[in-house]
Amino acid sequence: MPPLHALAIFAAGFAAGAINTIVGSGTLITFPVLLGFGYAPVVANVSNTIGLVPGSASGAFGYRRELRGQRRRTIPLALASLLGGVVGATLLLTLPASAFKRIVPAFIAIALVLILAQPRLARALEHRRRPAHREAGPLATAGVFASGVYGGYFGAAQGILLLAILGLALDDDLQRINALKVVLAGLVNLIAAIVFAFVAHVAWLAALLIAVGSTIGGVVGASAGRRLPQFALRIVIVIVGVIAIVRLVG
Repeated sequence: MPPLHALAIFAAGFAAGAINTIVGSGTLITFPVLLGFGYAPVVANVSNTIGLVPGSASGAFGYRRELRGQRRRTIPLALASLLGGVVGATLLLTLPASAFKRIVPAFIAIALVLILAQPRLARALEHRRRPAHREAGPLATAGVFASGVYGGYFGAAQGILLLAILGLALDDDLQRINALKVVLAGLVNLIAAIVFAFVAHVAWLAALLIAVGSTIGGVVGASAGRRLPQFALRIVIVIVGVIAIVRLVG
């Protein structure tokens, strides 16, 4: 791998780790970069999923203060996320690669819409009058499972979906909900990565570079990410997402 390619993949991993902690759409940075360097779409998705696992772990560690007292609600939602991740990863490996190439542009487009809608969504979740629910009910758990299926198949904007589901279901501070989101999305990536590591073709060097970058980025995102210019960040994500769509359908 040329040094400049390696540096670009590392930098994309760093950005994705930070973005996943703040918003939840880092795949829209790393996936197009891997496509741009010639990796097949499924290989790029698999390698990206594996590489982003350490970033989720470091982001969750950075949010450890907000995670205190959430163990009871986390356990059933974690199980739903893990089951959904297994289903999504299995679908990725059993459906033909041509199906992934056809489906993913639509997923990216949906993710870009969610990225643009995220500020309004966050404000609505922060200010609305919530019912007094401290635990997620059956509908919310089912929604978390469905987001896990999506994340195991293709994880872009999984975090935003989770934030909407949890924000509507739980009576809690948005930052604590965001911390829970980081954990659940990370578990989906983890279980999908385990499946992929054993039965899928992985570009291990690319995955390693993303892993190192995302680990650092996750810490930065948890500690200082709220001070990043959110509008500019979303514009960058939209641009690279559109580039990915053009490359996949071209």
